[in-house]
Amino acid sequence: MEDAYIITGGKKLIGEVMLSGAKNIALKVIIAALMFESEVTLTNIPRIQDIHELIHLLELLGVKIDFTGNTVIINPKNISSNKVDLLHASKIRVSFLLFAPLLHTFGAAIIPNPGGCRLGARSIDRVIDGLRALGVHVEYDSQTGYYNALMKEAPSGEYRFEKPSHTGTELMIMMSVFGAGLITLKNVAQEPEIDDLISMLNESGARIKRVGVDIEVEGVEKLVQHKPFHISADRVEAATYAVAGIASGGSVTISSIQEHFIKSFNDAIIRVGAKVENLGHGTWRYIVTTPMQAIDIETAPYPGFLTDWQPLFAVLMTQTDGKSAIHERIFENRFSYVDELRRLGAKIEYIEKNVANPKEHYHFNYDTKKQYAQTIEISGPQKLHGGVLTVSDLRAGATLVIAALIAENESYVKGVSHISRGYENFIEKIQGLGGEIREI
Repeated sequence: MEDAYIITGGKKLIGEVMLSGAKNIALKVIIAALMFESEVTLTNIPRIQDIHELIHLLELLGVKIDFTGNTVIINPKNISSNKVDLLHASKIRVSFLLFAPLLHTFGAAIIPNPGGCRLGARSIDRVIDGLRALGVHVEYDSQTGYYNALMKEAPSGEYRFEKPSHTGTELMIMMSVFGAGLITLKNVAQEPEIDDLISMLNESGARIKRVGVDIEVEGVEKLVQHKPFHISADRVEAATYAVAGIASGGSVTISSIQEHFIKSFNDAIIRVGAKVENLGHGTWRYIVTTPMQAIDIETAPYPGFLTDWQPLFAVLMTQTDGKSAIHERIFENRFSYVDELRRLGAKIEYIEKNVANPKEHYHFNYDTKKQYAQTIEISGPQKLHGGVLTVSDLRAGATLVIAALIAENESYVKGVSHISRGYENFIEKIQGLGGEIREI
């Protein structure tokens, strides 16, 4: 295999897609299952590369896992090592969440600096600060690339995030579940995927509740699952197929996702001039009925516009009338797809956006000594043509595929293994909408 797709574009994509379970829930609840006294069953788990990588990593720690269909059964009792393999952990950023189960099990954890998509300098400083605030001693060995953590007593205290952190909030929740008394986490992230993790833990005996922008965790002695936990659908996958339908001038229906996961996405689609129909029971239809208008987008933490949606919107904006701007606040280096879209004829330029207080405005660790390119302007409508494209990360991969699907003639997309990290049955779902795509 050449790790590539051949795509013949120019067709309207029409049909229905049943969404898979959310990658960013599945990874977290699998890791959380290691803290249980009982066997844990999780359903609606997507069969994607990141899940397979995580399962292999956990099996190296001695955990017994069965992954059949979309159900994962985890037996955490045989976990035998507190050191996470560097090679496998480097492939998946959420590996640092293993601090929680390993510290609770062994009182010590040896974990490498996390991997995952290279979207700028994704510092975990806030996470390490949080661990220390709860009484964990953490040191980083720059020679080996490992963090060494030691916990001599049950976590206690409180921690305030300087800026909300999605995965950081999840780790601190897991660290607090077996805490001494009440632990308060302040200025936490509000993303709905976190609420799935909270529900999974609370159903099994945890005492976690949101209080405004804070979370309170009352420590318990054990977690025991009483029924399988079914994870929610993937809101990034939802946006992917919705944009594919709209950008191609077609009509796509997506099933099994609740409104609060995609409200800000739907609001943006309506602003563009496309139609969003709520068919009930978590089913949504997206269709173009009038010429689409350019709009400006700014990424923000939930309930704002999700950063993973902005590459998809860049393709959509090439088909709208006027000039659109996309401003990225969550990550630096999130426009790796721009040069590739230009190869297909997209008119995209980097522009400056005046920001009064960038350290407050941006959610990454802003360095006044560095140059940043955080805003692009897209001119449309623009007919795209075929070309040779290279995928650099997961979300850019889906973006380039959609661009190739709406472009005239044939495109060759390389590096598509990135896409398998986060999309289940991607080719089959695109083909089900009428897209001409095949792997070579």
